[in-house]
Amino acid sequence: MDDFELNLSLVGYDYELPPELIAQNPVVPRDSSKLLVVSASSTQHKIFHDLPTLLQPGDLLVMNNTQVIPARLYGRKSTGAEIEVLLIEEQQHNCWLALVKPGKRFKHGAKLIFEARGNRGAIASSDSSPPTLTATVLETDKATGGRLLKFNVPEGRSLVQLLDIFGVVPLPPYITASTADSEQYQTVYAKYPGAIAAPTAGLHFTPQVLQQLSERGINQAFITLHVGVGTFRPLEVEDLRTHKMHEEWIEVPSSTVEIIQATKAAGGRIIAVGTTVARALEGAAQSAGLQPFCGKTDLFIYPGYQWRVVEGLITNFHLPRSSLLMLVSALIGRQRLLEIYQEAIAARYRFYSFGDAMLILPQEREVDNS
Repeated sequence: MDDFELNLSLVGYDYELPPELIAQNPVVPRDSSKLLVVSASSTQHKIFHDLPTLLQPGDLLVMNNTQVIPARLYGRKSTGAEIEVLLIEEQQHNCWLALVKPGKRFKHGAKLIFEARGNRGAIASSDSSPPTLTATVLETDKATGGRLLKFNVPEGRSLVQLLDIFGVVPLPPYITASTADSEQYQTVYAKYPGAIAAPTAGLHFTPQVLQQLSERGINQAFITLHVGVGTFRPLEVEDLRTHKMHEEWIEVPSSTVEIIQATKAAGGRIIAVGTTVARALEGAAQSAGLQPFCGKTDLFIYPGYQWRVVEGLITNFHLPRSSLLMLVSALIGRQRLLEIYQEAIAARYRFYSFGDAMLILPQEREVDNS
């Protein structure tokens, strides 16, 4: 197999990770995680709170201010059978696409009942009859295998307003033994509810690090991308060119576009905090250069992609064969990225959502994308 074929083959983005390196809990404080710094020709091992000294005055960090919602609901069918629901996306007012367990038993018209739980996992009322929330199964979504659920919500309210009572923040499926609370799975700058997974590169930031960045003249701007279930789904095609990327809702406001343009004009560098930011900025630049955008993107970034906006990246360490691993490969090359991952494994870095971070400094685009 030659390099070109390997670029587009799923098997080229695989690696073996010792299970004990899958982080089950975040480090405390957040900014004490390890940081692997990648420049054009070398790597350095730092701590995340060193970040302000690793960037240059005039650089711009672009962050994702989405907020994770308590999207996992536990309840029962009208028959009494226990169920689990993961909300994916609101398609109409109080009508949500959701993944359900056990899925085959959710027929059209089925009634679902959820008791108040709260994010602490406890019944939210001491009353012998705690408040309940009901939903009706409307149809099956062929693309996801999920169900469209119509929630019976009091008039004038939305389901999102009730999720703190009935839902819990969903942790990724590879986090199986965590003692983390819901706040530890939110960035300190989370603002707009809508994600079912955190933009994990941002979990390392503390108010102190943000202040030090500002004092050093490193600016900050924001986009919103509500992370969806596709983040965790492995690719199922061997040829990357045939993969259909999941859609995610993004907003790149005019204020962010303006500061990016001003930064570039002044010679500053654009550093995306997370693959979600990279995808949002590049998605908003697909038509006629970067411009304000509000809507959905299905942009799939893999080696060979021509970057339009992003020059550097802060990111965590991603799952094998994932679209996120391919996005990072598009920035520095597949072979080098896999070598860096092996270095991180040897140094006992912690992987995935609660794991350590990597800073890819801006470098020449003539990279080996094999």
